Amino acid sequence: MQFALLVKSHANVRYAQSMQLLALRECECMLEALGHTAKLYWDTLAGNSFLIMETEVMDDQAWSYLSRHSAISFAGLRDGDWLKPLPLMQTPYLEADLAQVLKYKGKTNADFTTMMLHCAKAASAFALVQHPLTVFDPLCGRGTTLFCALSEGDNGIGMDTDAKALHEADVYFERYLQYHRLKHRRQEKSITLRQGRALVERCFEVANTSEAYKQKDTRTLRLIHGDTIYAEEAIGKERCHLIVGDLPYGVQHAPKAGGMSGSLETLLTKALPAYKRVLKPGGAIALAFNTYTLSKPWLVDALKNNGFTVLESAPFHDFAHWVEQAVNRDMVIARNDEK
Repeated sequence: MQFALLVKSHANVRYAQSMQLLALRECECMLEALGHTAKLYWDTLAGNSFLIMETEVMDDQAWSYLSRHSAISFAGLRDGDWLKPLPLMQTPYLEADLAQVLKYKGKTNADFTTMMLHCAKAASAFALVQHPLTVFDPLCGRGTTLFCALSEGDNGIGMDTDAKALHEADVYFERYLQYHRLKHRRQEKSITLRQGRALVERCFEVANTSEAYKQKDTRTLRLIHGDTIYAEEAIGKERCHLIVGDLPYGVQHAPKAGGMSGSLETLLTKALPAYKRVLKPGGAIALAFNTYTLSKPWLVDALKNNGFTVLESAPFHDFAHWVEQAVNRDMVIARNDEK
């Protein structure tokens, strides 16, 4: 069978070329999770570039999983020059605009963030589970990763030292929920660390329907103002299925530790042990970074030294792509294989 997948367009021609690479990698990762083998290649149909997937018969459950691909805008079964449209199972838990509406300088592309979530999930032991996962973004900024996770029906936990960014995420989400008339509850509380320090947390509990809220079928968003090196204490007993973070590129943002600017290597050296402890066995971590400001070999070694199993072979590798003059982005995926 030949599936023809139309990838979303992008105004930036050079980044559009990068999107083709990322769309291919995401598809490969999702197929790996399904246990499907397929031949993937690009072809032009009616002047449009399609990702062609040749594979065995795919059942509805497998197609439902694969059709959630972050970059697909149309899919069809190919028969010569004809395409039979296929339904995309992309019904979000919360509307996809949740991660798109809030605009700010240096914001990560929400489609790229969703791709990171899908690839990390595919690499984990939780790829095909039906229940909500918990996603932790250790340097969450204004919450793009968390909002993408909520749109997917997962729970989100974010930490950051930037009080202004967290405040904007908090205010935006509250207004978003009010605008869409979604039942929710917001709480603010203090988290006391062992050293006696206190962190401020804003926590939302939300459901996509009133009936679901009554039945306590809800999702949570936790925004924690604090240093990422205290992730284990801040999160508490809850452990995460996925850690997904787009690390500072050193262009608009610089890493901070304890309120002081420092190198990303220094920050990660302190933080990775905590990340390992908050990640469930079988969970996966995906970190994107600017190769001009952080060495991939250094990051791979740092993850290995902290007990992660880095996935260095296909399909969970080679995500390097150009973003802009000062940013060449790559991603490393690793797993917590402890029993």
